[in-house]
Amino acid sequence: VPFWVTVVLFMFLIQLYTLKGGIKTIVWTDMLQTTFMLLAAALIVGIILHQMHTGLGDMWTKVWHSDYSKILVTDIKSSQNFVKLFISGMFITIAMTGLDQDMMQKNLSCRNLKDARKNMTTLSLILVPVNLIFLFLGAVLYFYAAHLHLDTSGLTDYLLPKIAFDYLGMAGGLVFTIGLIAAAYSNADSALTALTTTLTIDILELDKQHAGQPEILRKKREKLHFLMMLIIIFVIVLFKLINNQAIIAQLFTFAGYTYGPLLGLFSFGLFTRIAVKDKWVPLVAVLSPVIGYGLTKLLQYIFTGYQTGFEILLLNGLITFIGLLIIKNPSKTKSYGNI
Repeated sequence: VPFWVTVVLFMFLIQLYTLKGGIKTIVWTDMLQTTFMLLAAALIVGIILHQMHTGLGDMWTKVWHSDYSKILVTDIKSSQNFVKLFISGMFITIAMTGLDQDMMQKNLSCRNLKDARKNMTTLSLILVPVNLIFLFLGAVLYFYAAHLHLDTSGLTDYLLPKIAFDYLGMAGGLVFTIGLIAAAYSNADSALTALTTTLTIDILELDKQHAGQPEILRKKREKLHFLMMLIIIFVIVLFKLINNQAIIAQLFTFAGYTYGPLLGLFSFGLFTRIAVKDKWVPLVAVLSPVIGYGLTKLLQYIFTGYQTGFEILLLNGLITFIGLLIIKNPSKTKSYGNI
């Protein structure tokens, strides 16, 4: 079956159940999908340990004493430098979880502020063991590949499916497929709803245009929902055509450029009371990543061997903040104060 056909079928299924149940359906399906995804990771580790005739404790010790458990990279020029990753990771979390409609909509579905705070705190605590599970899975995959004398160069994101389908038998392939589908649906359905909500309410303001006309609003929202589905299909197929084997790292780098302006806007609104000339804000948001990209290339030229990591998020946020200061509106600022 062609890749694009699979994508279209999956997205149409998501279209159907998100239109039918809305955010409530997504909350429940995300819970089920995440459960299946974690079970798939645990089962794959179990199958690999069984085939390698080793126990969980022995494998954990082997991973702990290997380079795969190394996190304290002190080379400041490296993109994997611990301090750079820690600080930029913290701000990526703020930008992607606190400022992203995709993530916020689940907190907004809580009954009150107390429940929303509890939800975010619980999520923060759960993410630690979940990340450790997948990091452990990654290390186990590389140990298993070495056990099989498998050349892993150039595989990166394709290592798991290759091992699951070629070396773990039918059970491994089935478990991987279930986990992959769960992960894909968990992200795609919430992204589709978030994009539709943002376009309908924040950008087009259809809720204000059709206040008191629920039927017209519903039909327009459904059309936008369908349009967003087509856009997501296009983006997925585009990434397939690009065929970048380290796509996760590339996505986080891309997030650094796109979420940087968002972080700058949020910080500016949170820490200052300065009014700006609204019509220039989009230009600042677009120019910030462009300037940020130029500065990273300049840093690489000045400091030989310097590698830009996810700290580009902070750089773009700072550029946006400075840009907003440049376009401040003094006449309006006086009415309600400065910083």
